[in-house]
Amino acid sequence: MVSKNQIKTITGLQQKKYRKEHKMFIAEGVKVVEELLNSHFELQQLFTTQNDFTDIPHEKRVEVTDAELKKISALTTANTCLAVFSIPEEENKLPDSGLIVALDEVRDPGNLGTIIRMCDWFGVTHLVCSYGCVDVYNPKVIQATMGSVTRVKVIYADLQDYLKNTSLSVYGTFMDGENIYTQSLPQNGIVVFGNEANGISKEIEDVVTDKISIPRFGKLQQTESLNVATATAIILSEFRRSLS
Repeated sequence: MVSKNQIKTITGLQQKKYRKEHKMFIAEGVKVVEELLNSHFELQQLFTTQNDFTDIPHEKRVEVTDAELKKISALTTANTCLAVFSIPEEENKLPDSGLIVALDEVRDPGNLGTIIRMCDWFGVTHLVCSYGCVDVYNPKVIQATMGSVTRVKVIYADLQDYLKNTSLSVYGTFMDGENIYTQSLPQNGIVVFGNEANGISKEIEDVVTDKISIPRFGKLQQTESLNVATATAIILSEFRRSLS
């Protein structure tokens, strides 16, 4: 059974200010919860409508009804389980080697979650976000990562300062950049992706060393832009293609 106080606390975790206050976040669905349980994230409480997760200590596992789960779920249609995890100490060490993705004011939770999955797929272990990006512990972000958040370190930082002081090449995605398919791409560098509506800001553009773009092949050439998560997948694929 879920108490009224638990309902209030758990539903509050859908908001960033309460996640920061309680230092906890929620995850829903068997796949995501299993990934988190098998990682460094610390479980606080697990609520399930099924006879599963029986290896979880009794004091941390609560069997609930579908109606009870719906009361604490952040989803339109509740899954079969919801878990509350502790937010770990914030990572402060910024990466200075390897292939790194940086995001400039990406606001959509689904986009951030999908980008984290793309990083995981292409072996990018560090994702640097500007302070204006959506919170990685937003329930929709966690849901969209499908567990990849356990393998990709997401760090929030002053993005302009970080890029100004790195020794790595900084690649930025622009409509007028060099054709990505004709470039010789390194295995070490930072690739910046911009805001869904406005792209990369002027402040960040000023510290980009290499402008790249994904060419349009449509006859009319009228498509304004690609979704930022889609662009991330295409560009990371090109950076990794030189390894094959």
